[in-house]
Amino acid sequence: MIGELRSIIAGFCLLPNFGIHKSYYINPSAKIFVTGGTGFLGAYIIKALSEKGYRVRAIRRQNKLPDFLPATVFDTVEWVAGDVLDTSVLEDAMHGMDAVIHSAAKVSFSAKDHREMMLTNIEGTANVVNAALATNTRRMVHISSVAALGRTSNGETVTEKKQWEDNHINTRYALSKYHAEMEVWRGAGEGLDTVILNPSTILGFGDWNSSSCAIFKTVYNEFPWYTNGINGFVPVEDVAKATLLLLEAGISNERFIVNADNWSFRQVFNAMADGFGKKRPQREATAALAAIAWRIEKVKNFFSGAPSLLTKETARIAQTATYFDNSKICRALPGFVFTPLEACIKNACNHYLQFL
Repeated sequence: MIGELRSIIAGFCLLPNFGIHKSYYINPSAKIFVTGGTGFLGAYIIKALSEKGYRVRAIRRQNKLPDFLPATVFDTVEWVAGDVLDTSVLEDAMHGMDAVIHSAAKVSFSAKDHREMMLTNIEGTANVVNAALATNTRRMVHISSVAALGRTSNGETVTEKKQWEDNHINTRYALSKYHAEMEVWRGAGEGLDTVILNPSTILGFGDWNSSSCAIFKTVYNEFPWYTNGINGFVPVEDVAKATLLLLEAGISNERFIVNADNWSFRQVFNAMADGFGKKRPQREATAALAAIAWRIEKVKNFFSGAPSLLTKETARIAQTATYFDNSKICRALPGFVFTPLEACIKNACNHYLQFL
């Protein structure tokens, strides 16, 4: 019953509209609460907020701060110990805040992380929404994913109007982000001023042992396989900038695909290999070969305990072609221009090389 009610509310909020709604505006002295501030994107969001002069309070589960950005980025941040599953900490931390940017999420394509991912992404988002409503934090910017819109298998172009469809192409992560959005739309139905960003695969300089940054490490180690599947990609700095601009724009109850370009996985791998001065992948991983490869990786990881980018879900994604349309955000934010992927990848490779 609850799930049905959430779907009805979500469907109402996603009805076609005429023009972009605007309401609550953030002033330059606003206090912003950030979840996921020690993560890849969250750290860059905090950097963008701090450079603009906002007062930032952020929640974190551990004392270690990201080392891929200068430590001075975090000097003015007021840190609160806890996580999005701790409702009392969330409410206490959100008191007095003007807006919340919710970027905390677990990204995994491994079956063993399924339960934790669902808990963090869905219940965690519900907790953030409820805390914002309880503390009268008027505005929420939710970092979702294009995964929440669903993938296509035959080269279709995805826009913000795409409706979720259950199919074998969508991952568990996609399902968790879709249901997380249901919680955000519920909050909008209860009066929370919201905007949702749906970034594609985020690229840039970060911790290459985690998140999408691990792609760089895989290519640096001269992974020999490639696929011709097509996906959307976007620089991390662009997502952080778009987050800040949409926070300030006062746009309400809208979603925006944040995607710089649609490239084949082979094109991305080649650009990274060139940036590192490494060998480009030479072997095409067909669907049949990929099916064998992920099974081999599963056995290896069982004994080593090490995570792998190659799983049943990622192997399936790598064979699909999905294009993401970024025209809506370009219309909504005049003057906002995406960084070319070539420049993003080259710059990130240079930073990783300096960090080795």
